Parts: sequence; C-alpha cells; structure tokens
Amino acid sequence: MRLQARFLAASLLLCSWSAFADPARVYAAASLTNAVTDIGAAWQKAGHEQPVLVFGASSALAKQVEAGAPADLFMSADLSWMDYLEQRNRIAAGSRSSLLGNTLVLIAPKGKGFPVTTERGFDLAGAFKGKLCTGEPGVVPVGIYAKEALSSLGWWDKVSSRIVGTDDVRTALAFVERGECPLGIVYATDAAISQKVEVIASFPAGSHKPIVYPVALVKTARAEGGEFLQYVKTSPEAAAIFRKYGFTLLSTP
Repeated sequence: MRLQARFLAASLLLCSWSAFADPARVYAAASLTNAVTDIGAAWQKAGHEQPVLVFGASSALAKQVEAGAPADLFMSADLSWMDYLEQRNRIAAGSRSSLLGNTLVLIAPKGKGFPVTTERGFDLAGAFKGKLCTGEPGVVPVGIYAKEALSSLGWWDKVSSRIVGTDDVRTALAFVERGECPLGIVYATDAAISQKVEVIASFPAGSHKPIVYPVALVKTARAEGGEFLQYVKTSPEAAAIFRKYGFTLLSTP
C-alpha cells in the first residue's frame, strides 16, 4: 500500500508539473513591454502558466526567430519584420493579423522642452544642440518611422549626422530621460510611461507609414502559444490593458 501511495503521489506530481512545464513563449517588441507583461499576469491569474516573455527590437527578435529561437508567438512593431519572417516561411499560415496602432512623438527631458512646429520650413536642427536619439534608422522600427517622418518634413538632411541610433525604442527613451540626448523620437506609448520626459510634438500621421503592430504564431508554435494568442487578440482583459497604455486597437474583441 505504501508503495502504491508513493507511486500515486509521484504520478500526480508529474502530471501537475507536466501541465505547467511548457508555458507560451512570446517574443515581443520593446514598446510592448509593459502591456504584454500585464497581459501575461492577467493570463496567469486566469489559471494559466505565466508565459515566458522576451522583449527587444523587432529586428533583433525576428533574426532570433529565423535562427530557430524557441518562440511560439511574435509581436512586431512594424510590418516589415513580420514580412521578413513570413518570406522565410517562419510564420504559421493563417495566424497573422494586425493588432495595434501607435503614434510617433518628439520628446525632450522633463522641463527642457521647446516649441516645435511639425511643418516643412521649421528649423529643427537649429532649435537644439546635441544629439537626437531614436532607434537605429533603417533597422529598428521606431528608427524607420523616424527617418520617414524627418524626411517628409525636410529635416533629415540637417539632423541625420546628429542622430544616435539605439538598439530599441526603450533605450532611446532612457537616453532622453538621463539628459544624454536633448531630443528623442519614440512612440507615444513609451513617452506616456515616463515621468522624466515630455512630448513636445506629435508627428503627422501622413509623415510616415502607419505604425502597425502585427502578431503571428511562429511556424513551430505549440498549443500554448495559440491559446495565448487568442487571449491577446480576443479577451476584454487584454484589450483593456492595451488601451490603458495608449495603444489603438485595430480590431475590437
């Protein structure tokens, strides 16, 4: 009887461990850090295993997924890096959708802002001294949007040599928070979480491509990833969290 009891206890322990051994693995853009962390906590509160969350520049995460990183779900800050993986057959067919929108803003350290007019003819280069921080132009999504906006307004040629390209948007935000850059270009949602910066201008929507966050399952995704994706896309809890942080929902649950 003792042997049977021990075997039963061990079996129950193994089953319990197995049920929670493989949480969803989510690779998400750095600008989604706060929102997706809160959604992961809500998912866990609903009785699921806490997902494994990996945040970074969409470009870096896409390269990791391409190389075989154990991701179930990829959440990008732009369409191009999702396209990159889809073209390389790394995205599960039929799982991709456009989830969120955002706004591009110009920020300065708190209390050090100055008037800016987002129109051609305004001399942005002459309005400040020092560097302008944003994501690496041409690689990191926020930097791609920033270059498009600066070019559209006729500012790029005069400020391009003063741009500090960072690994991701949160690093650019941190540089401005510390005063190492007197200006930065980030998403409105990133500026909103900081008490150390102020928004001095919002870039017109027509000055850059729409900021769209696509989401999709990686081709090798497990069932846990699919379940978490459905929660992110369709649950009122996830929608409320995204709205709380200032994201625009491109589809309403």
